[in-house]
Amino acid sequence: MEFTGESLDEVLIDLYQALLGSKDRNVGTRGSNMEMLGTALCITKPRSRLSRSENRGKLFSALGELLWYLAGSDKLEFIEPYIRAYRKEAIEGVVPGAYGPRLFSMRNNLDQIANVTKLLRWKPSSRRAVIQLFNAEDIALDYPETDDPSFVYPETPCTISLQFHLREGRLHLSANLRSNDAFRGLPHDVFCFTMLQEMVARRLGADLGNYLHYVGSMHLYDDTAEEARHYVEEGHQKVVEMPPMPEGDPFALVDTLLAVEKRIRNGERLVASDLLSDPYWADIVRLIQVHWERDEHRLNELKGEFAHPMYRMFIDGRREMRKRAPTPR
Repeated sequence: MEFTGESLDEVLIDLYQALLGSKDRNVGTRGSNMEMLGTALCITKPRSRLSRSENRGKLFSALGELLWYLAGSDKLEFIEPYIRAYRKEAIEGVVPGAYGPRLFSMRNNLDQIANVTKLLRWKPSSRRAVIQLFNAEDIALDYPETDDPSFVYPETPCTISLQFHLREGRLHLSANLRSNDAFRGLPHDVFCFTMLQEMVARRLGADLGNYLHYVGSMHLYDDTAEEARHYVEEGHQKVVEMPPMPEGDPFALVDTLLAVEKRIRNGERLVASDLLSDPYWADIVRLIQVHWERDEHRLNELKGEFAHPMYRMFIDGRREMRKRAPTPR
């Protein structure tokens, strides 16, 4: 089944309606779910990567995941403050299926992002600009002979590959996934992969093309079905795009962003515009600050500092989420 829209919200509404009406069911590692096999999504304005819905606006956790990728890290201590669920996948503090090492230091320290860029500069029409995330070794496991339903196999990447297509000055991205949790995982995947798409496009001096997302098993777990229904009932949201990424090579700023994130994580009070002069990247720093900030007065200050007004709604949404969330143990 195919779903096309300008924004993440447009695609999600139609997808959730289809999944909620699906009679096909499966029982996976994380429980019973409604499933559709062979699902294709197309977002024609990939900067509309953020849901404007109250219960789908996962900006801060998605940004944390992107930074984790860019750090080339598989360490739980980095990602857990953004996404606690990774705790269940970690083995001795390491998340085996983490994408960062696979993107930037695959076998023999291959930087796949750099290699794709070199290839497309040399031959813009290439069909070989493919990044591999799922390895043959990921299923070469010694599976135990057991019917114990509590046994959990090591997690492997849901994403098989990312393929970049440079056509007529526009960079399109095709993400191929073996499996996708439509409620928890898909919004994060769209954010992280379209941000990588735009970063590579800027490095190449290209415009942003379509984002294409192909999934073998698209599913909606029973424990999130009611939330998906509420989301559908909210109706279509106005399409609002993140501002365009500035020209130049964004990957040259990654070390700076990661160093700033570490300082914010450690409790330093920083002025974003003093660290990164471009308003786009200063706003990214402010979003990191909002995630870690607990003082209401400082949150109000940060809200007023954003160069792009679209981010302000996410601060209000984060406050509401904190009010509803149980006290961490």
